[in-house]
Amino acid sequence: MNTYKKFTSHERDLLAGYLASGTNKSECARLLGRPRRTVLREVNSNGSWVKDQYGHPIFVYIAISAQAKADSRQQKSAHNKEPLKNPDVYKYVTKKLRKGWSPEQISGRLRKSHPDDPHWHICHETIYDWIFKQPKNDDTNLYWFEYLRRKQRKRKKQKGRTVHRSHIPDRISISQRPETVNSRTEFGHWEGDSVEGRRKNKPGLHTEVERICRKIKAVKVKAINSEEAILAQEKIFGSLPKQARRSTTLDNGSETHLHYKLRTEFGMDTYHAHPYSSFERGTNEHGNWHLRYYFPKGTDFTVITNQELQAVVDEINNRPRKILGFQTANEVYYQLVKNEGV
Repeated sequence: MNTYKKFTSHERDLLAGYLASGTNKSECARLLGRPRRTVLREVNSNGSWVKDQYGHPIFVYIAISAQAKADSRQQKSAHNKEPLKNPDVYKYVTKKLRKGWSPEQISGRLRKSHPDDPHWHICHETIYDWIFKQPKNDDTNLYWFEYLRRKQRKRKKQKGRTVHRSHIPDRISISQRPETVNSRTEFGHWEGDSVEGRRKNKPGLHTEVERICRKIKAVKVKAINSEEAILAQEKIFGSLPKQARRSTTLDNGSETHLHYKLRTEFGMDTYHAHPYSSFERGTNEHGNWHLRYYFPKGTDFTVITNQELQAVVDEINNRPRKILGFQTANEVYYQLVKNEGV
């Protein structure tokens, strides 16, 4: 069985000369020792449309142009087979995968950082394809898909944290929250919640997420109760400029009972979502989902240091987000603070 061999540069020079002298394609094929269909394919694939002296378009075969087209096609084919062949792109993609970035975040950030350089442009679907085709990493003994946040795990229905309905003093419903907060047009409005650890161990986290920039703040608490929650909130909001702490929206758990202290200490408004309506605090829920990648349900927070927690929070806040135009939460936050004239 004959094996197809690619045209060489020398053969293209010969073919261009034969055609220019008026030799038909069948005779060109005989002179080159090639099948006629191979010559036809070469001419049709790598020929060019040009204009004659009267401005009429004509199809010609020029050796230099044909070679350039063939080289370009081969380069694109090699890129599709090995999308991370570029060592700089490979280094960037694998580094960010290890940091927990999604392929979409990686792709978006590359285009944002190198808008005019197509060598850095790679589709997120291409990264996914590459990930699932790779063997185990020799250095870590892990498959690359294990760095993805979902890790192909079977989704289980989560029961969630039980919210005990009780009277919350000075409670203001989310239905009374101003439109400037609802529409995310004003900076400094947060959503708060608690993240439980092991049920037999009381320690957990209190988290706050800013509604516009999605910056997350997290503080360890000794227990999920109102005293620990307000201490965590005082620590979080006490470190922020006034323009960055206008309000927070909470659920109806008993740990929110001391929310009114935020009004007296920081002049903040506090709102409460409707019972069993976590979607009304979707920004915080999504922020906690990012934290759960590092601290799954059942995590014993007694063994997690403050430094380890902060390192995770920093990593999340320095990760590009599609919803932010592939800017990071920190980048947007500091720009908003600057805009406020702080």
